[in-house]
Amino acid sequence: MTTPPAALVNRNKKHFMGIPAPLGYVAGVGRGATGFTTRSDIGPARDANDVSDDRHAPPNKKKKKEEEEDDDEDLNDSNYDEFSGYGGSLFSKDPYDKDDEEADMIYEEIDKRMDEKRKEYREKRLKEELEKYRQERPKIQQQFSDLKRGLISVSEQEWQNIPEVGDARNRKTRNPRAERFTPLPDSVLSRNLGGESAASIDTANGLMSQIPHPTPGMLTPSGDIDLRKMGQARNTLMNVKLNQVSDSVSGQTVVDPKGYLTDLQSMIPTYGGDINDIKKARLLLKSVRETNPNHPPAWIASARLEEVTGKLQSARNLIMKGCEQNPKSEDMWLEAARLQPPETAKAVIAQAVRHIPTSVRVWIKAADLELETKGKRRVYRKALENIPNSVRLWKAAVELEDPEDARILLSRAVECCPTSVDLWLALARLETYDNARKVLNKARENIPTDRQIWTTAAKLEEAHGNIPMVVKIIDRAINSLNANGVEINREHWFEEATEAERGGSIHTCRAIIKAIIEYNVEEEDRKHTWMSDAEKCISEGAFECARAVFEHALTIFPRKKSIWLRAAHFEKNHGTRESLELLLQKAVHHCPKSEILWLMGAKSKWMASDVPAARGILSLAFQANPNSEEIWLAAVKLESENNEFERARRLLEKARAQARTPRVMMKSVKLEWCLDKLDSALRLLDEAVTFFPTFAKLWLMKGQIEEQKEELENAYNTYNNALKECPTSVPLWLSLSRLEERQKKLTKARSVLERGRLKIPRNAQLWLEAVRLEFRAGLKDIANKLMAKALQECPAEGILWAEAIFLEPRAQRKTKSIDALRKCEHDPHVLLAVSKLFWSERKLQKTREWFNRTLKIDPDFGDAWAYFYKFEKLNGNEKTQEDIKQRCLVAEPHHGEIWCSISKKIENWRLQPDEILMKVVNAIPIPI
Repeated sequence: MTTPPAALVNRNKKHFMGIPAPLGYVAGVGRGATGFTTRSDIGPARDANDVSDDRHAPPNKKKKKEEEEDDDEDLNDSNYDEFSGYGGSLFSKDPYDKDDEEADMIYEEIDKRMDEKRKEYREKRLKEELEKYRQERPKIQQQFSDLKRGLISVSEQEWQNIPEVGDARNRKTRNPRAERFTPLPDSVLSRNLGGESAASIDTANGLMSQIPHPTPGMLTPSGDIDLRKMGQARNTLMNVKLNQVSDSVSGQTVVDPKGYLTDLQSMIPTYGGDINDIKKARLLLKSVRETNPNHPPAWIASARLEEVTGKLQSARNLIMKGCEQNPKSEDMWLEAARLQPPETAKAVIAQAVRHIPTSVRVWIKAADLELETKGKRRVYRKALENIPNSVRLWKAAVELEDPEDARILLSRAVECCPTSVDLWLALARLETYDNARKVLNKARENIPTDRQIWTTAAKLEEAHGNIPMVVKIIDRAINSLNANGVEINREHWFEEATEAERGGSIHTCRAIIKAIIEYNVEEEDRKHTWMSDAEKCISEGAFECARAVFEHALTIFPRKKSIWLRAAHFEKNHGTRESLELLLQKAVHHCPKSEILWLMGAKSKWMASDVPAARGILSLAFQANPNSEEIWLAAVKLESENNEFERARRLLEKARAQARTPRVMMKSVKLEWCLDKLDSALRLLDEAVTFFPTFAKLWLMKGQIEEQKEELENAYNTYNNALKECPTSVPLWLSLSRLEERQKKLTKARSVLERGRLKIPRNAQLWLEAVRLEFRAGLKDIANKLMAKALQECPAEGILWAEAIFLEPRAQRKTKSIDALRKCEHDPHVLLAVSKLFWSERKLQKTREWFNRTLKIDPDFGDAWAYFYKFEKLNGNEKTQEDIKQRCLVAEPHHGEIWCSISKKIENWRLQPDEILMKVVNAIPIPI
């Protein structure tokens, strides 16, 4: 075959095909297209608009083969790595000889070996990552497993009511265009019915026959159509289809709901681990069993492994085989009984009893398998025949008996187990008084080293009124235990005393304390040790034990005032008024110079409304302490509280004559002031400041009385004279500043406070008053500047931080409160300010929490009680309000800026704490 000429073959081929493009050529630039160049084309050191020189070779030069291989190497900076160099092989143009092949094989073997070393770690890490992935993204089957399990609670009726699932195919598949039919009238059907084969339905069995029936003509109508028969045929065909999916008996669906739910239940995974781990464990345990078939833990572990994996029957078979190998192992038999159903478990335990008749655990398991008490008793009695010295079996048997039978059983038990304390004590409790004494005596003979028998004997004697024997028994107990070499432990005996008190045996408790309190205590440590014992007993609620400790300590140290005070406070908190007064009578007899003991006795009588007895105690106190300021003032208070003002004035007059002190003078002035005798009060003050010029409160009272009488000039002179004598008294500086402010002398008020800060540097109250002075004058900017200076000078003063929080705008208060808490975490003023801040933000629960926190730190802070009560009054109920009120009365607060300003007003001098609380609540504003 001849080849066509080249001119014919390449006639349509362009001349530039296969020729390299000229330098700078950009495709389509002639028709206005613009190309683009990426950084990978031109390298990092080129401008994006430059044309790459080495993309295309010169048009008139042809490269050799070696040069083309050199050009294939990409030595651009973008292909360079500092560690591995250029991306391509630098030696690709060199020949690949046998040495290169051998070197590559060696490196490949090294890589393979290193890969095997890391394989276990890599597979473990891959497994962990896969498990973590499965936990974060579980399979659909796992996500719905709990819902499938929930189907077990579906009833049969609910199962039947579940609707059928609709057709989930898309519209085109559900409704193909070829199967769309247009309904036609019956006349068209009857007119066009021809002589084709017809299908008939056998109504007996619902089967369709396809036998063709000849007709007279191809298009000749066979007559009128019976539409009623057509409807019947359609219904018959429908019945055939329904019968295929229904039960012929009940007409229900052939799907069994109960069986389906049972299948679902069986699908619950009993083990969530890897199946390979189970196989490894099986092989390991099988190896252990075969190596040492007489090792019971291996059989037990194998059975439990099968149980965990859901193969309960395999577990039972394994454990029974293990029991055959180890018939003397009680753990094996107990595990076998656990795995078996109850009836089979009884047979297993029966075999165990035959093999190990002396196993206590096996007998107890046999008794537990019995359902009736009668059967349990029978098992225990048979067990005691085999193991008569088992305390555990005797206790279990006694618990099932009636008291009379239990007593008989315990009589036999103590014979078989004479060293069991519990059995002896149980028998003593069931016996009569005389028999119980005999039983305890026998118990002491058999067990001479146990203290419980002795204490039980003491409780027995106390229960029958034989109190003198209690002390004797406890003393004998200590001596007997010492003689038998038993170590006497004070803590254990104190525990016995506490248990005796809880059981109502008070005399036994006191006898134990008396016998043991001095044991192993050094003479110089007695007071400290005994006070520690008393505190421990009080903390455990053993008040009789604590009372016994105090009584013994006071007999040894009758002149120690501190012990009397502790005992008195104990009786006040945990005793009765009669016991307190009796103790105080003894206390003042031994410590007549102790004023506080006299005052506590007088107050106790006064609180009981026995004023004459209180006066009698104070008169005796006067005889013992003739010049005692405290007793004089207590007597004055007693008379003034009972409206005996003239008697109180006479007492104060005598006190000024016999014991003139600043407090006596101050109380005298205050009584005159309260009775509205201002001139008499001023005369007393003039006399007092001459005797006690450095007592600032006298000057302060004088200035306040003069302000009350509107003698402002005299008050001004009084304050100035007072500051010469008492330049470090903050209340005097504050009173003078407020007097200047009251007279509209703002500049002088500032000057007074500045002088005060020079005299008393770093004083928070003076800084706070200066800030408030500017704020009341409407100069908020100056107030903020002063507050900043105050916080710089006094950074740890909570009263300044509390004020600074509410000087800030609402949006910045939270930040300021955080700063305040950092500086003063436990300051009650800061905590109260934070509580008010939460209140203003309507965070009610947090407000309650912070109010409680404030009062826990300082229950004497009256302002906090008032704010808390007002908060509950607006946002709480009556129960919480009453609770706060009662807590306030118990705390008896005396401090707080607003609280003191109201409680110390002279017109409120006779108000009770609850009345002061109400006045303060009405005076404080709601925080905004």
